[in-house]
Formats: sequence, structure tokens, C-alpha cells
Amino acid sequence: MKKLKLFLVDDHDLFREGLKFLLSEWDLIEEIYEAENGQQFIESLRQRPVDLVLLDIEMPVMNGMEAAKLAREIDPELKIIALSMYSDENYYTSMIESGADGFLLKNSKFATVKRAIEEVAGGKNYFSQEIVQLLVRHLNKQDVAKDNPVITDREMEILGLICRGHSNIEIAEALQISKRTVDKHRQNLLDKTQSRNTVALVLYAIKAGYFNVR
Repeated sequence: MKKLKLFLVDDHDLFREGLKFLLSEWDLIEEIYEAENGQQFIESLRQRPVDLVLLDIEMPVMNGMEAAKLAREIDPELKIIALSMYSDENYYTSMIESGADGFLLKNSKFATVKRAIEEVAGGKNYFSQEIVQLLVRHLNKQDVAKDNPVITDREMEILGLICRGHSNIEIAEALQISKRTVDKHRQNLLDKTQSRNTVALVLYAIKAGYFNVR
């Protein structure tokens, strides 16, 4: 994987500076830029394009949802990882709709932060189990239209594994089918549910009551 240029956007100086210090020691990171709110980030992004942004959800001046939407307009290929507190769960749906590719709790271990960055930078989505659990508690079946698409038993099986964070290769191995078959089922699920990415698909599954945390 190529070295990454990264933006760190958070209004808490101590958290931002501490995370920047840890990330600067990682050889995957080429450059780190900082902003303390969404407006600063958007103004800087026009002059300093990056590969990925770690974006706090709740900030003064401009919050993460607004910043994510504007950042997507500036650079549709930008990868966005939302930084979240447990108290931010009411914003998760809006953040996904704004284009987030992943979510990290702000109390995550640094190893988890690295894993999330690697997966999202590699074109995957990162959705921590803790955040899935929070979403399950705050979303319900009424959020999804009554005419839900027909999802086959095999698609439902694959959807459950997707919700638990398994890659297509891992799903193929678990179900003893080819990765190409898993790719096709995943795309069918995205098309049927009109989900723009895997994070939105997981959100749909939670809202529809298809996924239960055990």
C-alpha cells in the first residue's frame, strides 16, 4: 500500500495532538494535516488534497456531517473515517448518508485505529462492533420501507457475515464458495437495498431487523 496523506479533524487539542504523534510514528503515513473544525478542514482541503480524513462528528463552526458532504463534493474519492463518542449515536445515520466509509470510537486502541485506516484506505469499510451494537439499540424496523426487497437465504447468510465485518475472501472460505460468487451476492445486496457502499448496507440490515448482535 502506498504511503498516505491524512487529515485529522477534531476540536479537542489534546486528543488531536496525541493521535497525530502516534500516527506520525507509523511508516504508512507520509503527511498529516490538522484542523479543529469542519470549516478549517474544507478550506484547507482545497489546497491540500489527501487520501483519508479522520473526522470528528460533533464540532463547533461546522460539524462532521456538513464537512463530509462538502469534502465529497471537492474530492469524491476521499476516504472518510468518522471519529465518534458513544453519545454521538444519533448522528450515525446522517454521517453514513454524508459519505462516511468507516467509524471509530474515540476511545479505541491505536491498533484498532491502524486497522481501520488500512481497511478504508484499501477500499473496504470499517464498522466497529461497538457501533453496530449502538445502532441496533437506536434503530428499528419502521425506518425501512414496508416493501423490503426479497433477499434470498444465501444472500441473508452473506449479509450476516458482512455485518460482522468479514471480507469477501473470508466469507467465501466460511461458506466454501468462490470469491466471485460472494462478489456477485454482495453486489446484488447493494443493488436491491439501494445502498451506496457496505456501510450503508450494514445500516440497512440493522434498520430492517436482519442483523442482531449476539
